Amino acid sequence: MGYSLKRVAILGSTGSIGRQTLEVINALPERFRVIGLAGGKNVALLAEQIERFRPDFVFYQDGPSALFDEYEFLSLEAMAAHPEVDIVVIATSGKWGLKPTLAAVRAGKQVALANKEALVMAGSIVTAEAKKSGAGILPVDSEHSAIWQCLEGETTKPVRIILTASGGPFLHYSKAKLAKVTPEQALQHPSWQMGKKVTIDSATLMNKGLEVIEARWLFDIPFDSINILIHPQSLVHSMVEFADGSVKAQIGRPDMRLPIQYALTYPERSANPTLPHLDWAEIKELSFEPPDFDSFPCLRLAIEAGKKGKTYPAVLCGADEMAVRLFLDGRIKFNDIARLAEKALEEHKAAGTDLEAILAADDWARERLIKLAGAEP
Repeated sequence: MGYSLKRVAILGSTGSIGRQTLEVINALPERFRVIGLAGGKNVALLAEQIERFRPDFVFYQDGPSALFDEYEFLSLEAMAAHPEVDIVVIATSGKWGLKPTLAAVRAGKQVALANKEALVMAGSIVTAEAKKSGAGILPVDSEHSAIWQCLEGETTKPVRIILTASGGPFLHYSKAKLAKVTPEQALQHPSWQMGKKVTIDSATLMNKGLEVIEARWLFDIPFDSINILIHPQSLVHSMVEFADGSVKAQIGRPDMRLPIQYALTYPERSANPTLPHLDWAEIKELSFEPPDFDSFPCLRLAIEAGKKGKTYPAVLCGADEMAVRLFLDGRIKFNDIARLAEKALEEHKAAGTDLEAILAADDWARERLIKLAGAEP
């Protein structure tokens, strides 16, 4: 079967999602050409990627480098909106993915979105711009990819979306036991290999709360129609329930290359010998249970912030990112992540819903979180 070659720009190419995206592209060279690579601090890895894939333009967060003199240097926004780009993968972390995402959707691009903050902080703005331009937002998160796949071909909206969560490394831990968790322990996720920030968010279940907000915008569904179930085996990536009681689930190995490839090759599916397949005879159990909101308050905080809207989700993102950084640096305890983020949310006074107000709220939350942490005994 013949395919038209897709020209891809990858923002965040040196991170976990970016590296796995390049693995998928490397396995399907007849389908893709990498024409843009944007990296962060890992200049050595970015140089290796540029040498291997020979893009037309590059970005490095510290600015133009002599290492990349033969390549055109573009900003993240310019790369995301470049007329030669067919699909842009937004794999940058934190709020740094917001402006490039907006640039891409305003340019009518296909956007393979792995950055949570773009929709959590500014979901109404991003989705409105996508509707205007006809841009496609293709979710890369395994849970949202699962929902997207379950909804393909359906003509009626679901009555309920069920997001699954592994429960992280501390499933069934008491509050007292959670208080003693170290950064090293929190970085040992039982199912997924991810970057440090998202791994800690998975351990606190903040990640799942952010995914609830994302799902609300991606699928235009009310918060009360989004449920969460803990599924330790991490094989059922999410489910969709319809009015007649039927439930569709997307099932596969916990490997981020699977949803990455679906976003890149959509609407086709391609055989990829490097991807894992399930052996149903080896699966002995698929279990589900409700989340413990008391032991993992970050989940509650995220859902509440999403329902309040305005600039509260931006405060949530900024406060959480700073709290996670302080935890990894050993300056606060594991349970302080939720406690300090909740304080910042309580103190916040929402003002405006435009992009400037959203970014200002994120900045305020980061500064306030540091002060709150410093004020603690």
